[in-house]
Formats: sequence, C-alpha cells, structure tokens
Amino acid sequence: MDIVGIISPGDMGSAIGKVLGENGMDVVTCLEGRSDLTQLQAEEAGFRILPTLNDVVRTAEIVLCVTPPVEALGIAEQVAASMKTTSATPTYVDCNAISPGTAQRIGTLMSEAGTTFIDAGIIGPPPGPGRRTRFSCSGLDTAAFEELGTRGLNIRVVGREVGQASALKMVYAASTKGSAALWTELMVAAKALGVGEELAYEFSLGRSELAEHYMGEITSMPHRAKRWIGEMEEIAATFQDVGLTPRIFQGVADMFRLVSETSLADQTSREPDPPLETVLEVLAKQAQTNH
Repeated sequence: MDIVGIISPGDMGSAIGKVLGENGMDVVTCLEGRSDLTQLQAEEAGFRILPTLNDVVRTAEIVLCVTPPVEALGIAEQVAASMKTTSATPTYVDCNAISPGTAQRIGTLMSEAGTTFIDAGIIGPPPGPGRRTRFSCSGLDTAAFEELGTRGLNIRVVGREVGQASALKMVYAASTKGSAALWTELMVAAKALGVGEELAYEFSLGRSELAEHYMGEITSMPHRAKRWIGEMEEIAATFQDVGLTPRIFQGVADMFRLVSETSLADQTSREPDPPLETVLEVLAKQAQTNH
C-alpha cells in the first residue's frame, strides 16, 4: 500500500500526512471548502493536492478522515457517495473524536458503499519528533490501518467491534479535556469573585504541581475550543448510551462554547498562547455579558 488520502490536512491531519510522507507514502488530499491555513499546512507537509474528493477516492488505497467531530458523519456521507460515483472502494478510516454510536452509523454507510471501515481514535498531540501520539483502532478487518504502523504511526488494535476505538477516545478525552474545562471554570469563577490570588495561595500549599499543569492547559485551550464543543457533545452521548448522565459533558461543552464566543478562539495554532491572566479576564467578562 503506497497511496493514502487524508481529509483534511489541518493541524492533526497535516502532521499525520507529513509522517507518512517521510516514510515513503504518497499522501493525497483535496482542499475544496478548506481555509487558506489548511492549504498552507498541506503544502508544507508535502501533500499531493488533487482537484476533487472523487479524485482522492479514485486515487487512494486508504482514506483517513481527520476533521472536527461535527463534520465526521457529513464527510462520511460525501465519501460514500463518491465511492458509488467512482466505483472505487478504498478502505475508510474515521480518526475523529466521535461516539461509538456515530462510528457505527459511519460503518453502516461504508458497508453499504462496499468498502472496509475501520474505527480509529487519536490520543496525544499531532505526531512528530519526540511526541507520543497513539492511534487505536477496531473493526473486523484493521489490517490496512495496521500497515501504517510500518510507516511511522504508533497503532494499537483495541478490539474487533466498530465503536471500541471511539469509546476509548471518548473516555480518555473526558478525563483530559473535561478536567481542563473544570479548571478553567473554577479559575474564571475565582477571578470574577475576586479571590483569584487567595485560591492560588491555597494551591501553592498542597496542589501546586496539579495547578501548574492545568494553568498551562487553560492558556493553550482557547484556539481549540470551537472544535472541542462537538467532541464534548459526543462524549455526553456516549455516556448517555451506557445509562450515565450526559449533563456533565453537556456542561463541559457549554464551557468551551463560552470560550468560542470570545476573540481568544480566533487565534491559530501558530500564534503564541495568551497569558493566563488575559484568558481569565476575557472569560470572566464574557460570562458576565451572558449572565
């Protein structure tokens, strides 16, 4: 297998494509409807840019979908339609942060289109030198995706059922991004209530390392907030499907929605993170505006 299609080459997708390209693969994409930044990232990563999605489906032997969660089902529908139009059936791998239920719906679409579907999840930052990015996958036949483990990706099979890889991503992201949202909310509340310095003093007496970690998470989170809203909604649906309350992560989605309403969310990953104090001031002001 030598040709991989990636939809779409944003921060994560372009990094994945760069690793695969550096390990001998021909990486193709199309940029219909994508931003100037995405186009720049694709060019910098060495992608071969094709005119249309049909061209990607016709050319690639395996297609990786790496998009915001809210786009996952719609893109899968487009790819399935393209497969029917072109009569090409590359293996389709959904790498998005989606619930097991959403992964299963995409699996049904791909089965109807006549191709192999692989459920996958990504844990960690975009892959690159020194980064511990892990890819989990599940499904009846994961061999095509496992082959990418010889092309620079760290891939682990976690089961034979579609939805298991997505489930792992959901519960892991619940712990990391859920905690980041909790710390953001409590720090904004402390700022708004005028006890920020006092809270920092209390943390210094017993939770300094934990507090320091999450202060860093707060400053690096804003440019990701819009994308994380949908991910938290997928986590809420995942928990509801096993009989747990969805309200905790609906609330987490609301926290990221608050951030997305501010200018902080307009930054790109190429800009420096704002200072913690700036983030807290902006969010406290937005919370008061919404009140």
